[in-house]
Order: sequence, then C-alpha cells, then structure tokens
Amino acid sequence: MPSPQVLSRLIELLDQGKLSDAREMASRLHREASGQQQLTAEVLHEVRQPLLGIKAYAQFLSEGADPAQVSQQILRQAERIEAIVGDYTRLASNRPAHREPLVLSEPVRRAVEFLRSQPAHAALQLDAELASELEIIGNARLIEQLTLNLIANAAEAMGGEGRILVRVSRDEGVPVLDVGDWGPGIPADQAQAIFEPYVTGNTRASGLGLAVCQRIAADHGAELTLAPPTVMGGAHPPSTVFRLRFPDESTVHQRRRLLVVDDESILRQIFVDLMGRECEVVTAETAEEALEHLAGEGFDLIVTDKNLPGMNGLELAREARKRDAHSRVILMTGYPSLVTAQEAMELGVLDYLLKPFDDIREVRELLRKQLAAPRPDPVSARSLKRVDVLESDPDAAFLIEEALRLLGMETRVVREVETPIEPAPAAVVVSWEFEPAQGSRAVALARQTARGAPFIVLAEHLSLDCTLESLKGGATACLPKLTRDARVLSRELARAMVRTRD
Repeated sequence: MPSPQVLSRLIELLDQGKLSDAREMASRLHREASGQQQLTAEVLHEVRQPLLGIKAYAQFLSEGADPAQVSQQILRQAERIEAIVGDYTRLASNRPAHREPLVLSEPVRRAVEFLRSQPAHAALQLDAELASELEIIGNARLIEQLTLNLIANAAEAMGGEGRILVRVSRDEGVPVLDVGDWGPGIPADQAQAIFEPYVTGNTRASGLGLAVCQRIAADHGAELTLAPPTVMGGAHPPSTVFRLRFPDESTVHQRRRLLVVDDESILRQIFVDLMGRECEVVTAETAEEALEHLAGEGFDLIVTDKNLPGMNGLELAREARKRDAHSRVILMTGYPSLVTAQEAMELGVLDYLLKPFDDIREVRELLRKQLAAPRPDPVSARSLKRVDVLESDPDAAFLIEEALRLLGMETRVVREVETPIEPAPAAVVVSWEFEPAQGSRAVALARQTARGAPFIVLAEHLSLDCTLESLKGGATACLPKLTRDARVLSRELARAMVRTRD
C-alpha cells in the first residue's frame, strides 16, 4: 500500500493543477504496487520448495527413516522458510542482500543433494560437475535458492524425468554456473520473455521461478541468460542451458568510496547503515576533517551538509574541485534557497538533497546511481561550434541567437520536439517555458539532445523549484530570461560555459 505521505503529495499536485507531475506520481504508485504484488507472489512461490521438503521427510518417518536425520532436514527447511520471509522484508524495504566471500560450488552442491533426496525427482538423472576452487562475493543461501529454482524449472520442463547437468566452471576468467537439460527445449517465441513473471510453458507452474532467479542474479551483479547449448560441450549437448555469469573477480574487491560530511552524528550513522554494505563509507564531522581525508586516497562521491561549523559545504565543494576537477559532490541542506541552489550549480554539484529526507530509499537509489556513473569528460568552451537552442518563442529565440553570435557560436533553433541530429551539438540552451515540453520535461529533453555536452536552462521567472529541477537534471546553469539585452545575456552564457572547463 502507498504511504499516506505519497498519496497526500499526489492530491496536492492535482490541487495545484500540475497534471504532468501528478501523472508521473500516479505512474510511480502503480509501479510500486505492481512490484509489491510480484514480491508477494514470489515469496509464496519460493516457500513451496521447503514445504515440499518438510512433507517428504515427514513421510520418510513412516517408512522407518532415522528420526534424528529427518528432524535435522525438517529443521533446515523450516529455517529456509524463515529466510525466504526475511528476504521478502528486505526486498520490500529495498535493502541489499548480505554478501561475503564463499566457494561457489558449496551452495550449488547443497541444492543438488537436496533435490536428489526428493521422491518427486527419483526419475531424474541429476549430474554435477563442480569446480571446487572458484570463489565469489555472494550470499550462499540465495545462490542455493537460485540453483534449486533452475533445476526445478528444468525438471518441470521434462515432466520429472530425464537428465540434468549442473556445472560450476570458469569461462573467460570469470566463474559461471550452468544448468542444462535434455528436455523439449524452449520455443523461439517464448525465449525473449522467459524471465518475465508469469511466463511459463507449464500449465501447472507459476512462471515465477526464473523471475526470482533474475532478482537473485541482480543482487550479485551477475548476469543470468539463456545460453547456446554448445557452451556445455559434449557430443550430445543439452537442449536448454541457463548460464549465471558472475562479475570479473578482479573488480569484485574494488569498492566505491563515499565521503559523508555532517556535524550531526545520527546523519553520519544513517549513511553508514544505508550504504555500508555496498561501498566504503568514510565520515567527517567538519569540512576541515573532510579535507584531511581528501588529502589521502580519492573518493568516488562526496555528500556534504551545507551548514557546517567553520568552512561550509559549498566552500568544501569548491576546495574539493580545486584539488580534483573530477570531484563529484551532492549537497544537503535543511534551508533551501535560490542563491544556494545557483551557487551549487555553478560549482558543478550533482544534486541537492533537502533534509529531512522524505524517503530514505530514494536517497539510496540516488547514491547508487551516482556511485555507478562513469565520470564525464570535461568539455572545453573553446571547442564549441554548434549550439542547439530549444525555444518556441520567436522573440526569445532571436535574442538567444544574438547572444551566442556575440560569442562566435553557430546556432540551430529547435521549435518542436524532434529526433536529435548528427553530429551532436557542442552545447544546448533550453527554455524552461519550451511549449512542446515545459519545465522538468524541457530539462530532460535538453539532456537527451545534448548527449553528454553541457546544457543551460533559461527561465522567464527564475524560482527555487526551477533551479533545483535544472540542477537535478544535470544542467550547467539556470539563468533568468528577464533581460532583453543580448550583450547581458551573452555575458551570462559565457560565464556558464566557462564553468564547464573547471
């Protein structure tokens, strides 16, 4: 269910007549609701396997099986159910799975041995070729769960009898897990959609097993694909092979580094708990302490409060960029202002977080996105040739053209949404009031048109919301369009473009 705060925000947008933003919010709510429904279906699907195990071992008791061994297996399956429910809670709150160094063959072997012991799989020839020396950074229980699902999927496809081969090996230097079967194969018209929820060729199956496997693969930064049968070799290759390919081991240990600067200890701890499993988090109470950290090993991202004792966050951002022009900074503040937002943009700050945070999960996603993003190459203003101007007002377009000509630049005025042409422009100037796509949509269109080049937003009525949306969208600057003097506008554009060199 959506939170009351999210619903209130949707109603507020509707009351304000911001239909575009309201549609985006409603679409987000729909995606979240669909995601929760799928999560619920997945957890019910996953609970079936250990329940079948409990049922089978309970039946073994009536056949004279060793009670101690049976009770141990039943306890293990009950613990699996508990862990699966725990996974549902983790995924619902968007928390990453715990991972640690492990030998890949160990959880795979446990899955194979468990399924071999099941009466329902007595007619299967379940073979395993497991290289014992391959290590990954992963979650053993989730890898076991993924293996169980892949084997169960193959068994269902073959009607419970036939041969399945499970192999752990190395391919092109990285660990891989292959599960192949000699069943009927997957029809070509289903191959593209096989990992989507509820897609299955078995009328008795839920179609969720492979979707769960994809989720687990994503948790490990791995890639799960339907591979060519020939990858497993042999004179008679299997008809179907699923391959789980893990990340390059040489990059597994290269953790991103995040520097968090805030004089509130609880804020620093929140970021440690939020991102500590995904990257190395270093904290500092003051900007001066942060600079000491910056004097040593570099950081992939800096998150700093604006109002710090002594040197403030903006000054820290400026100093960080002096030391390293590629420094990436996100600014936090509980007291937003147009002046602060403009200065943050001038310093090349990536984003502007307002405290207190409405949704900590959104903060996590922002940090993940920025940590994963490659560092852009700086663009020199002296190399500019063509500037695309997205402006629907003829008078304003003429003014911008004159301002750019004074800087010795060519212009191409775009009055409608169009497919970007080649070559890409060296820069883009977009009007916040661009009629075909106004406001944040204009910013997104400018970013798409720029294709990595700098872009500048011009607004008839400059506001904090406009400036923040431009900053979050990646604009180099957000400038007022009040002046009708081409020379004044030319100077402002020149200042903004010079900043792209810094």
